[in-house]
Amino acid sequence: MKAQLIRFGMLLTALTLLVFGARILRAAEGGTRYEVEVRPDVKVPMRDGVLLSANVFLPKAEGRFPVLLQRSPYGKGDRHNGEGIACARRGCVFVSQDCRGRGGSGGVWEPFANERADGRDTQAWILKQPWCNGRLGTVGGSYVGYTQWIATPNADEDFKATFSYVPLIDCYGDAAYTGGAFNLSLLMGWGSIVSYPLDTKNPLAGWNASRWRTAFWTLPLCQWDRALDHRVQYLRDWIAHPCFDQYWAARGIRGRWQDVTVPNFVVGGWYDIFASSVFEHIGAVRAMSRSPVARAHQHLLVGPWTHGAGESSKVGDLDFGPLATAKAAHLAQMSNRWFEHWLNGKENDVESWPAYRIFVMGRNQWRDEAQWPPKRARYSSWYFHSQGRANTLSGDGRLSTASPGGEPRDTFVYDPADPVPTLGGCNLMGCPAGPRDQTPAEKRSDVLVFTSAPLPKDVEATGPVKVVLYAASSAVDTDWTAKLVDVDRQGRPYNLCDGILRARHRESPQTTSFLQPARTYRYEINVGVTSNVFLAGHRIRVEISSSNFPRFDRNLNTADAWGTATTPVKATQCIYHNRQSPSSLVLPVIP
Repeated sequence: MKAQLIRFGMLLTALTLLVFGARILRAAEGGTRYEVEVRPDVKVPMRDGVLLSANVFLPKAEGRFPVLLQRSPYGKGDRHNGEGIACARRGCVFVSQDCRGRGGSGGVWEPFANERADGRDTQAWILKQPWCNGRLGTVGGSYVGYTQWIATPNADEDFKATFSYVPLIDCYGDAAYTGGAFNLSLLMGWGSIVSYPLDTKNPLAGWNASRWRTAFWTLPLCQWDRALDHRVQYLRDWIAHPCFDQYWAARGIRGRWQDVTVPNFVVGGWYDIFASSVFEHIGAVRAMSRSPVARAHQHLLVGPWTHGAGESSKVGDLDFGPLATAKAAHLAQMSNRWFEHWLNGKENDVESWPAYRIFVMGRNQWRDEAQWPPKRARYSSWYFHSQGRANTLSGDGRLSTASPGGEPRDTFVYDPADPVPTLGGCNLMGCPAGPRDQTPAEKRSDVLVFTSAPLPKDVEATGPVKVVLYAASSAVDTDWTAKLVDVDRQGRPYNLCDGILRARHRESPQTTSFLQPARTYRYEINVGVTSNVFLAGHRIRVEISSSNFPRFDRNLNTADAWGTATTPVKATQCIYHNRQSPSSLVLPVIP
């Protein structure tokens, strides 16, 4: 845990200070090199009178220049900001701004609440400056990607393009809730860390693994901030809004894709916390934007990465080969060409770029796709089979394309006091990320394991993955989890993607509907996205359970108002796989 927290802090620093951006801006060769003028702590007025602090890096020359903007809650850097200096030397103004209530900016900090208005006001101010030529772009990663995307609907025509790394785009379904379950380690971990001012020593930096475990077990969840030394209202607000409502709608672009008129380039990772969402939003804008230019220029590049691309080809427990690095993916050159085209009007190959460039794991190769999911994908059902003893990897759970017959059900007991621990996956903090050996989880009796026979030939799955689950519970509410696993020739199981569905939100994220105990329901679990070749001799596996902690909060199996419950109840879970209830894994297979 401690190592993960250190890594999380390093990621925040890297993404916020745009390590990628610095490399990108320094990578261009040729052209005029300018001396640089730095204007620190420039106060930018917002519509409500609050002043936000920005550092402005200018080419020391007469004339007007294009502008790159980054808005960050992690600190705008100082006058020696490397990316700002590199940008200005190349003839582009660089504006680095503290978000409201952070660093040198006035106002009250509340994540997500003010970024749309503040971003718009900052852009309007930039466009009025004598050094701006009327062409504006934005760059950054993670939350700094959110500050870009939230300002894209109905943007001014001078807002020319964004380039974002592993961006948060829409708060509710991308960050706060997945399948109705709360992203506990992300929202409460990250939310707690950023609740402290930048100019003070964050006391959470000294938390060890034991302290974080204690915090994540806090009940009721609505009082999470009891684990801290101060009250944090926004943490309580996130718990108070478990459904997608106006609170979340005001903080995202969901349902406003038609109004996104800005070309966007996104870099994502198969093991990033926002892996599924970047596909959803890029695809929606490509399909719905009222701007032909924006529809044609939504681009997504996805590698085998967690929250950011690095210099190492090893991610989690696997090495994806020499092509699996930021350098091999040519991210620096792509960003250069992107902004040369949109900010400088240079004719280059941007107009011919594919919509999607994906890293196909297993074969460990890059491939371009015109659409997502690939049009040639064929959805193949792999059915669950057992004689009622699929518990653990030593059980009799099987996976095949043959339809089930009259098979007995599988059962397990989900105990919220002993949840299945998170072992890798699309995580950011609080637990390891990336592909990890799943053996410890598969030894648990509350995990059902269904495994195919060794594959006679390669099978590629590229696209969204789904599990259709026929299940009953003794509880009025519970969770269902599903995980797709690639088992290598030596029998080592590595996770590809996973998902969760909270039963009370099975019908809609806007509504709540409790279960009738012992009644069988049909559930569709979104297991995420992937592109992986199950090589010949490998086996396809799916794990079914009811918890994945602390990535997701524990469902206490009661009908209490969510976030207020304090008493966990055990639930007996029944999974059916027969002619009437054919539970299955649905894979997007590429012929």
